[in-house]
Amino acid sequence: MRVCIVPQVSGVGGMVSFKGRLILGLQKRGVDICQDLSDHPYQAVLVIGGTRQLFQLWQVRKKGIPIIQRLDGMNWLHRLKSSSLENRDKLHHYLRSEYGNWVLKFIRNHLATKLVYQSHFVQSWWNKQAGIIKTPYQVIYNGVNLETYSPQGNHSRPVNRLRILLVEGSLLGGYEWGLNQAIQLVEGLQKSITPFEHLFPQGVELMIVGKVDGRTQQYWQSHCKIPIIWHGIIPAEKIPELDRSAHLLYSADINPACPNAVIEALACGLPVLAYDTGAMAEIVKGDAGRIVPYGGNPWRLDEPDGTNLINAGIEMAQDQARFRRAARQRAEEVFDVETMVDRYLELMS
Repeated sequence: MRVCIVPQVSGVGGMVSFKGRLILGLQKRGVDICQDLSDHPYQAVLVIGGTRQLFQLWQVRKKGIPIIQRLDGMNWLHRLKSSSLENRDKLHHYLRSEYGNWVLKFIRNHLATKLVYQSHFVQSWWNKQAGIIKTPYQVIYNGVNLETYSPQGNHSRPVNRLRILLVEGSLLGGYEWGLNQAIQLVEGLQKSITPFEHLFPQGVELMIVGKVDGRTQQYWQSHCKIPIIWHGIIPAEKIPELDRSAHLLYSADINPACPNAVIEALACGLPVLAYDTGAMAEIVKGDAGRIVPYGGNPWRLDEPDGTNLINAGIEMAQDQARFRRAARQRAEEVFDVETMVDRYLELMS
């Protein structure tokens, strides 16, 4: 069997990670992969999100070749009034984001023969914003290699200091908000350290993985009251060791579809702390972490109520063994990459 997967992507982020894992899994199963719609023949097309090659995709549809579209969420942060971008850049960013949404919707409503939503939250979001359609669909969560992402392996987790980890591809373009919330969390934990001070007498620190501009980094270095470790962008193969080297993952993304960073953390036995937005409540269940009420409207980026987040962090710091076991168990039950690949292969066949 030969499958065409578009678009071609590079760099960092969830789409790149997903595509690499899926291609590797399909090739292990004997599937030949191409990444150009003009590279005939192939028996199915997988569109990861959207592609500008709408005419070529329409030609594929006319030939009766199945087109499976995997849908993330939609662009929405650009619609908020608050932005650090200049007016000209803001307009460009707005138009590009809206065009991206239009492409996704056009493929979903007119070209795709099957749909994959990354979570039930994503399915509900698309049905509400773009209408309910009759195209067959499945909800397929992202997956990770449970041997690579594992509690076993090298780590440098501090013994006397509570380390909170934040992993995002980028903390720019409106996502600086997540960094601000992470810093408020760790400062709040430091102020409330009494219940777990005997476990972590050196206090709390924040480790950040992701793209942060120099000005923001310098600002927080001089204004933050707790230690910050800046890792920047790192190779994917180093993520498991960093996950094992922390006590909690704070997921800062608001209304996420199915965040890879969260799934990777769970697989490494790292419990997750986050606000109850997007798919978080269906990804992190039981003692795999704590998903707490936001306390406002996340779609407007209202200032959240951090009290519940801090209290949950205190609880997780005090009983690491229980939460770490549950995190790994949750990953084993739901997020095995082999299961994910099998389900996509079934759709393509």
